[in-house]
Amino acid sequence: MKTSLLVLLTAALLTACSTTEIKSTEQAPGIDFTAYRTYNFLPGEARNEAAFRTAGVGVEEVKQAVAREMERRGYQRAERPELWVNIGVVNEEKVQTRQTDFRTDGAPYYIGQRNYHWQAGEVPVGTYQVGTVTVDVVDARRNDLVWQGVTASPLSKDAAKSARRVDEAVTELFGRYPVPAR
Repeated sequence: MKTSLLVLLTAALLTACSTTEIKSTEQAPGIDFTAYRTYNFLPGEARNEAAFRTAGVGVEEVKQAVAREMERRGYQRAERPELWVNIGVVNEEKVQTRQTDFRTDGAPYYIGQRNYHWQAGEVPVGTYQVGTVTVDVVDARRNDLVWQGVTASPLSKDAAKSARRVDEAVTELFGRYPVPAR
């Protein structure tokens, strides 16, 4: 009893601490994803992969994670695939802010005639990178998008930590793929 309670509590904490955000997943109606057997990635030149290397994480790390998830679902990599996988990566700098507080950020402003005024505001305290990954799965024969997933995660200045976050984000994203992992 204690062991199962501990496992449930640990799982809940890990889920609550997740930094990954699944932005969206969409699939084309009426597609039997189990009918497909093979996949491959669109050529890198088509995506300008060289432009996506920031914070130590790029398309190659995403491709490794996507390949693992596709193969966990029974797909095999092939030269002439039934499914093309296209990956888009965008790294964006965000500003971290905090709310001002009159107790720590100084006294209210004196405007005159006993009219004091204080207004809360956002104060920038730092910047950080957020990586957004888009995975498009395309029917190669018809050239139609059959599934798309978009996920985002904060990146670290530590390349290994960022790579782990990207790996976790892709795993979580493929949790919503129409074919479950085996």
